[in-house]
Amino acid sequence: MADYELAVRARRVVTPEGIRPATVLVRGGRIAAVAGFGEAPGAAAVEDLPGRQVLLPGLVDTHVHVNEPGRTDWEGFASATRAAAEGGVTALIDMPLNCVPPTTTTGALRRKRAAARGGWVDVGFWGGAVPGNLTALAGLHRAGVFGFKAFLTDSGVPEFGCLDPAGLDAALAAVAELGALLIVHAEDPGVIAAAPRPAGRSYAGFLASRPAAAEDTAISRLLAAAGRHRARVHVLHLASASALPVIAAARAEGVRVSAETCPHYLTFCAEQVPDGATEFKCCPPIRGSAHREGLWGGLADGLIDAVVSDHSPCPPGLKQRDSGDFGAAWGGISSLQLGLPAVWTQARQRGHSLADVARWMAAGPAALAGLAGKGVIAAGYDADLVAFDDTAPFTVDPARLRHRHPLTPYAGRTLTGVVRRTWLRGQLAGTAPAGRLMTREADGRPADGPGSR
Repeated sequence: MADYELAVRARRVVTPEGIRPATVLVRGGRIAAVAGFGEAPGAAAVEDLPGRQVLLPGLVDTHVHVNEPGRTDWEGFASATRAAAEGGVTALIDMPLNCVPPTTTTGALRRKRAAARGGWVDVGFWGGAVPGNLTALAGLHRAGVFGFKAFLTDSGVPEFGCLDPAGLDAALAAVAELGALLIVHAEDPGVIAAAPRPAGRSYAGFLASRPAAAEDTAISRLLAAAGRHRARVHVLHLASASALPVIAAARAEGVRVSAETCPHYLTFCAEQVPDGATEFKCCPPIRGSAHREGLWGGLADGLIDAVVSDHSPCPPGLKQRDSGDFGAAWGGISSLQLGLPAVWTQARQRGHSLADVARWMAAGPAALAGLAGKGVIAAGYDADLVAFDDTAPFTVDPARLRHRHPLTPYAGRTLTGVVRRTWLRGQLAGTAPAGRLMTREADGRPADGPGSR
């Protein structure tokens, strides 16, 4: 009998110690050892990556709206997890809203899990913190959610309400007592209410309706409240670079805060968004180039810990492409399959390495959720691996995307980097659904990101 089921050899392997030639040896779905490049002792199968390909850890995407059950016509687990595997994502955590019912009770979580079985990658779940469900948080925590999501402004769907200041205080007190994590859509409703209403085809008009001050104010209030309660919080989909000094100051004062941004904020800028192009609409919005470059600076400085998709699709009709009305269009961008090449295309132009990208898109999100066996190529971790052709250009063809609906702002854009193969626990992903459901108890550890300190 062979000592290992699989050996994957590559001249460039992204490991915690750096990028080097290596052979990754797999036993029982886990990485048994990372050996020298020429070594493949007793392996039943040996995969040699061509010289131009690099071996990355499977990406971890902690911000995905799958929408099943209830709005499966928007996105379902079969299509979302297939898109994830095609894009090198081997584990995702599903957001608790846009599905019906939202994941705000243990009963709703059971329905989510039933819908998610048999996916193409591993799937875990966030719970929701909404008005009226404070007593449900402990049960959801015991049931294995990785933390709780809250909105500080209108979520866009009526069944997932936002927390006012008193509700936020109560939620922070509850999650602190549980030792849990609160992840927050931080925009201030007062700032938004005072801004011009979005209407019509003007992207500048939509951007003015959700100014950077809405994020900055909400994040300041969130971090002040988190400090009072000694709660651990995470800022979702940061688009405003002007909030970075606030996050830095809070960390310096001991507030347990982490932050993420998304590929679309790192790729696009407001100056490039055509009027009427509602496929670019998301909330918070894609801001000007100064914010985009500031977010890249935040990644370089370690103030932003993760890059995740915020994959939030909808049927094309809800995007109002015929009218181009930014006020009426659904806000959300489909990018689950494209995140790695989108980020790498921009990162390489700014002098960043694939080790940086792996840290932001694999190790960082895994640390955020406390996933013990994900995000790193090292002994003891799941054999979640990606063969990435980092110099190959391609033009985004929506017809080749596995998302349920192919409408995307990346259509026709030339990106660099092609995912050639993905392994999920040592098995080629895409040959058959082999994903499993993850829970905090079975898959977690005390998270070691900045917000855990």
